[in-house]
Amino acid sequence: EAFQVKIPSQPELFEEHYRSFFIRNLHESVQYGLLSKNLLEFDLQKIADALEPDRDHLITYLGMQTLYDRYFLHIEKRRVEVPQYFWMRVAMGLAINEKEKEKRAIEFYNILSTLRYVSSTPTLFNAGTNHPQLSSCYLSTVKDDLYNIFKVYSDNAQLSKWAGGIGNDWTNVRATGAYIHGTNGSSQGVIPFLKINNDVAVAVNQGGKRKGAICSYLEIWHLDVEEFLELRKNTGDERRRTHDMNTASWIPDLFMKRIQENKDWTLFSPNEVPDLHDLYGKAFELKYEEYENLIASGHIKRWKKISAKDLWRKMITMLFETGHPWITFKDPCNIRSPQDHVGVVHNSNLCTEITLNNSEDETAVCNLGSLNLAQHADENGNLDEKRLAHSIRVAMRMLDNVVDINFYPTKETKTSNLQHRPVGLGIMGFQDLLYIKNLNFDSKEAVNFSDEMMEFISYHAILSSTELAKERGAYPSFEGSKWDRGIFPVDTIDLLEKERGQTTGVSKSEKMDWSPVRLAVKQYGMRNSNCMAIAPTATISNIAGCIPCIEPIYKNLYVKSNMGGEFVIINTSLVHDLKKIGLWSSEMCRKLKASDGSIQRILEVPENIRAKYKEVFEIPVRYFIEHAAVRGKWIDQSQSVNIFYRGTSGKDISEVYEMAWEKGLKTTYYLRTLGATQVEKSTISEKGTHKRETFTEEEASSPSGKTIDAVMCSILNGPDCEACQ
Repeated sequence: EAFQVKIPSQPELFEEHYRSFFIRNLHESVQYGLLSKNLLEFDLQKIADALEPDRDHLITYLGMQTLYDRYFLHIEKRRVEVPQYFWMRVAMGLAINEKEKEKRAIEFYNILSTLRYVSSTPTLFNAGTNHPQLSSCYLSTVKDDLYNIFKVYSDNAQLSKWAGGIGNDWTNVRATGAYIHGTNGSSQGVIPFLKINNDVAVAVNQGGKRKGAICSYLEIWHLDVEEFLELRKNTGDERRRTHDMNTASWIPDLFMKRIQENKDWTLFSPNEVPDLHDLYGKAFELKYEEYENLIASGHIKRWKKISAKDLWRKMITMLFETGHPWITFKDPCNIRSPQDHVGVVHNSNLCTEITLNNSEDETAVCNLGSLNLAQHADENGNLDEKRLAHSIRVAMRMLDNVVDINFYPTKETKTSNLQHRPVGLGIMGFQDLLYIKNLNFDSKEAVNFSDEMMEFISYHAILSSTELAKERGAYPSFEGSKWDRGIFPVDTIDLLEKERGQTTGVSKSEKMDWSPVRLAVKQYGMRNSNCMAIAPTATISNIAGCIPCIEPIYKNLYVKSNMGGEFVIINTSLVHDLKKIGLWSSEMCRKLKASDGSIQRILEVPENIRAKYKEVFEIPVRYFIEHAAVRGKWIDQSQSVNIFYRGTSGKDISEVYEMAWEKGLKTTYYLRTLGATQVEKSTISEKGTHKRETFTEEEASSPSGKTIDAVMCSILNGPDCEACQ
């Protein structure tokens, strides 16, 4: 479609046409208004000569379909990009302000097209366009003021239009029944406003490319919090439900301590306790207890006492039933923030990995991209540290460039991003790397590797930001920051423990010599206030052909549905290992399908392979916390930590989240539980159309239709697979 001509079969002519049509399509896209005319300032022949068409083969079918459906530019539905055009367009868009444009664009292209690093979806959508909104996440706080509330709705619509994910802090809005001086009336509370926020997310769906996405945060002392917990329920008054908007609880340490001590918790209306919103740690505890003491004197008009354990139990129940609100922790986010000198972190973002301060004048912005660890293993299965360090350095430059190139939908976003220049370098393909290294996710060795791997990434991300500061200058609000005071992420574990008065149990040991990095920061400063954040990477992992972010594999075999259709996903690493020991056959295909991808009950598979290829719900839940805790000590923002739990025990779930808090995690993401029914199986009909249905083992082996066994074999072994004959 991109060429609309018959491509010659001779390889040398193909290369010539491939490069010439890149230039032609670029001109056409500029003329049509899809791309910025600034791209024509590059030496296009030099850029075209750097294209590597063979790298198309690095992309899986699912990855290609994802790119085709959602990312490639099109003119009246005719695609004018193919994979290498796409990667180069993104690279050029990110190099547009560089002095050596062609050199940097090719450098960026070589990292992107080899799938060593993939920028976030907004960057991939919009790089090089006339509206280069490249940033991923926006965090705002809402004032207790009708004008500001509706301004936030408008801001959310603008940010969502350009593919941004949004986190709003609603804690300031007064509770139900609170007095309104201007009208001499009573407030309806925060819930009706959240309903409108939900509808904004639905109405503005990011240009038809993906749904609008907003997460609303509320501190756990807010008097409306019990209704807030029920926003995602499928029963009750629909006018007080938000089925399309995510929610998250913003929890101070004092609440967790009250749970452990089996004490009461007091709910307030924020208009009567206005300073609690900006306080954290010991300062929050003192002020909160002061307000509790004022109740008896009548100075506090609206309040409610409730058992902390009862409220926690309701939070866990709603989390289990609806997946919301997510559990996030106010004090670790603030105590460990590098930017504690310029403001307060009031909330996280849509996916709970961003922890940046915001205010009425500043909507925090973060710019994301993820390293693909699966592309950084050497021939012996170890991390290729030289390759990884180079990828980090190039990725950090690309991320920093986003800040200056970015199209800012609101003035508050521009103010914040240019002042602090935060970026979030993340990772994906962690489980792929564990497979290569023959490490089981649920092992101490894997947890130790998480620690060492994240230390290496942190070391080089911080060093790269310092190198950029040497070249370009430190970010404007650097002076007075933790970086300026010589406090690195690993050092903030001590600060958190001292503030809490209890240990996290996380080792502060270092494997690397950090003295050169500390010296460089002292000498040159930092280019970016924040460097690291681990995002979910769902879609870009499809493009990169790896397992998302920091998670184990969901299932060894399943059907994935998205905008492009339905796709059979199989764990090719498992198939490879089974082939090596002669166990891959049509019979093994059938058993794998019949067991919904799990190999734990296929006893002819050796125990070591069964242990290696546990699915996510077969892994003890504490390991998700253990991995996150050791990674977290090196990260200056946070991580999207999903909790996968196979069971129904509220006590177990409670203990998991209490462990997350004790270990110092800043945030958690979804609680994912395993349904009581079996996972849906799949067939493909003889006519070749995808059809999903449930069926028995006997039906699966029937010759009446082309089963998933045959699909798997044809994918992995080609159409002439002996096992299918």
